[in-house]
Amino acid sequence: MQIPRRVGVVLFDDFELLDAFGPIQLLSRVPEEFSITLVGPTAGPVRSRQGTLITADTSYADAETPDIALVPGGMGTRGLVAEQSFLTWLSEWATSASLVTSVCTGSALLAAAGLLEGYRATSNKRAFDWATQHGENVTWVRHARWVVDRDRWTSSGIAAGMDMTHALIADQLGPDVAAEASASIEYEPHTDPEWDPFARYNGNA
Repeated sequence: MQIPRRVGVVLFDDFELLDAFGPIQLLSRVPEEFSITLVGPTAGPVRSRQGTLITADTSYADAETPDIALVPGGMGTRGLVAEQSFLTWLSEWATSASLVTSVCTGSALLAAAGLLEGYRATSNKRAFDWATQHGENVTWVRHARWVVDRDRWTSSGIAAGMDMTHALIADQLGPDVAAEASASIEYEPHTDPEWDPFARYNGNA
């Protein structure tokens, strides 16, 4: 019996709900392949940007390194990019993961933690100029729905995380599994990583 890939989703105050739970919704359609752990500052409630309290399964200090690390964005990233203790933890926790992924401005946290050095990446187009201030040697891609560079997967704003996750499932398990996961929630994914009308809409084209 195959052991499911362990997915660790990082939570923090003011994270964006859909950044985390869009991907979780898709991954949870294949429970035999992915097990999901919510990781927060402490085990217990974490308040999202939308005000909803989400219960973290474990704390940063106690979290095991996952197979797949997923970092959402949200307004909470603005403070965390300057919080060295968090960035040190994130770097140590995620470095050994097979895949390191982000949604929206979660890529700013990855960059600030040194996890995107030498990689191509993207971020939320409304916050693109802010997000791309972080990291020393990151090739930021303005016009991309999501970017895959070896073991790093980064996506644009919020809903783009679902498109990236669909692509990740297809990469890991095949297109038929990804298609069924999406169909089961009546979600029609965009499958072209370069399709990003919001780049132009927000002046990034």
